[in-house]
Amino acid sequence: MSALGRKLVDQLKSKEFREYLMSTHFWGPVANWGIPLAAIADTRKDPSFISGKMTFALTLYSIMFMRFAWRVQPRNLLLFACHFTNTCAQLTQGGRFINYHYLQGSKQKTQDTK
Repeated sequence: MSALGRKLVDQLKSKEFREYLMSTHFWGPVANWGIPLAAIADTRKDPSFISGKMTFALTLYSIMFMRFAWRVQPRNLLLFACHFTNTCAQLTQGGRFINYHYLQGSKQKTQDTK
């Protein structure tokens, strides 16, 4: 086990790893993580505030950039994970939007007005 730990520490100290930490290949995805984190946080808010058009746009955006992250060489798995998470979060929000505006929400609105 100590050999494995030593190998990990040596990898973290390597010049290649330091160069990776100072590249846009690392900081671009780190900056992008704000989008899926905000979408995840929004799942606790009232669905009446969800924008269907923006949710759809962000879903397409993340699907396209997932493909880009997979196809670029070297593969950017951090960017792929960010956009995969965002796609899942946006699809969740999209489902909440549809449920509220087109399925159950309309029933609740009519019951509230009675």
